[in-house]
Amino acid sequence: MRRVRMIICGRVQGVGYRYYVQEKAKQNGIKGYVRNLPGGEVEVDAEGDRNELSTFILQCKEGPHLSEINNCYIHDIPLYGFEHFYIKH
Repeated sequence: MRRVRMIICGRVQGVGYRYYVQEKAKQNGIKGYVRNLPGGEVEVDAEGDRNELSTFILQCKEGPHLSEINNCYIHDIPLYGFEHFYIKH
């Protein structure tokens, strides 16, 4: 198991990015949350099996059709024990 916090920068708000991330998390069995940040970035807090999480991270870096990812900052953090993945408001 591994947990990461990602800050995704670029055109990631108003393009369906959070819903895309939520769907990819569901497909990969990832738990945690995604939320918009006030500065225009998106934060993803995700934990799961290392292999599935690696796939999920690559998908987050790709984003949906209308998004444009400029940077993705990733930090490993201690496991939390999320029960599901959700969009945090």
